[in-house]
Amino acid sequence: MDIKRKTKKEVLKIRTYKNTDNSILPVLKFPALEALDMIEHCFSTRIGGVSEGVYTSMNVGFTRGDDNDRVLENYRRLGQIFGEKASGFICTGQTHTTNIRVVSKKDRGNGVTAPQGMNDVDGTMTNEPGVVLSVMCADCVPLVFADPVRRAIAVSHSGWRGTAGGMGLLTVRKMQEIYGSDPSDIICGIGPSICRDCYEVSEDVAEIFTGRFEERREEIIYSKGNGKYLLDLWKINEILLERAGIRKDHISTTDVCTCCNPALLFSHRAAGNKRGNNGAFIMLKER
Repeated sequence: MDIKRKTKKEVLKIRTYKNTDNSILPVLKFPALEALDMIEHCFSTRIGGVSEGVYTSMNVGFTRGDDNDRVLENYRRLGQIFGEKASGFICTGQTHTTNIRVVSKKDRGNGVTAPQGMNDVDGTMTNEPGVVLSVMCADCVPLVFADPVRRAIAVSHSGWRGTAGGMGLLTVRKMQEIYGSDPSDIICGIGPSICRDCYEVSEDVAEIFTGRFEERREEIIYSKGNGKYLLDLWKINEILLERAGIRKDHISTTDVCTCCNPALLFSHRAAGNKRGNNGAFIMLKER
């Protein structure tokens, strides 16, 4: 499978499963998170599902205009990775906020097999097994967290607005508040999303980050001239996680850009609104 990577070493690994019709279901995983026996996680690609047209084929977004039955079948297929049915997943109504919600088994199926009851929520966390936390992205940054000491997990959606609001740091703080997590114990992954070279922003957006990361400006913002800038969301999220107290060696950062890989991953910059969504998923296993 041809993947354009931003580094020579493969940070995200392709893992391939088989669907019941013998078609392949490839997903991306971080080895550091795979090493934790207490969790299962993955980042979906656009391969291995049943959606058609601009949604081909593993679209996991119900709000994109795709046929709902096809999206539901895509969740059933992903469910085999977690040993769960589609009703085990929780999806929220994401609106680029920094709102984080604590969820439990009673919330399973929300936004998938049950009505959407969590609007304006861009992050979820739990310490209950058998709950598949999910976020949808198509260039925005998905963040996944696992605390092996307190046995708690979280997932967050962090586009430029969420990143500017400190979504990664706020997620860690919430895990500290709710579960008593020590940030130095948390293992985190910054998932497949748009890279600096592909992410051009206007001066007003660049100024927001300049004001909040002045001392690291040269690492995160690159001027192209004419009021255009390149923004490094990967680096900014690393900075935020380090500020939260997560150890550098506990942070895995994607080497796969959504925009550089339009055949593998959905990308808003590459395709606009006529596209599906990628998903980031994490679940705590039973003891």
